[in-house]
Amino acid sequence: MSDNRVVQGRMVTGRKLAELIEDDSVMETEAIQDADRDCPDCGGNVLEVGYMPSVTEFVTGWKCQDCDWSETDRD
Repeated sequence: MSDNRVVQGRMVTGRKLAELIEDDSVMETEAIQDADRDCPDCGGNVLEVGYMPSVTEFVTGWKCQDCDWSETDRD
């Protein structure tokens, strides 16, 4: 099973996708999933990844494959 996806013209792993969303390094990542939603900025396909930016936090993040838009489930 390939966990790599194309995001903004570059192949990324789950870790790289999480780092793009977090704009920092992360500890652990889950496999990239297709999110069942479109990008609110450009209408492109959105990917979802779960990751741990630290030992005490688990975050779900979303990132558009076509533009810079991303968000997390943090309050």
